[in-house]
Order: sequence, then C-alpha cells, then structure tokens
Amino acid sequence: MPTYVYETIPAKKGKAPKRYELKQSIKDAAFTKHPETGEPIKRVVTGGIGVLTSSSGGHAHAHRPSCGCGAGGCHG
Repeated sequence: MPTYVYETIPAKKGKAPKRYELKQSIKDAAFTKHPETGEPIKRVVTGGIGVLTSSSGGHAHAHRPSCGCGAGGCHG
C-alpha cells in the first residue's frame, strides 16, 4: 500500500498545518478527514525532491531544499 502525505486544513487563519503520512490503497479516494482524529485534511502532491503547494492564485509552486549551489544549480 502506498503512503501519502496529508496536511490539516487549519480552522484559524495563520495557524500552521500539521503533516501526516497515511497508508491507503491507490484505488481509494483521498481522505478529507484524518481517520483517527477527524481533523479536516487534504492530500499534498509530492514529487521529485520537492513538495507542490497551491498559492492563492491557484498555481502550483515547487518548494525545494537548497543545496547551496546557487541559482544555476550544482556543477562539478
């Protein structure tokens, strides 16, 4: 069974979401509530080395860890 990353949908603006890793069948629909706590959650789309999140304009942005190599990438 694959593991998916979910995060809470905070009720209060400015509150940081909590992240969870949950196992479920690939055939199952995404959870909308945490199966144990009942908190509202959403699935976070991940790929490669980054996590994609949606901005207020609806565009996805990749958040990648910095390797310290600069804007041109790592060469060597």
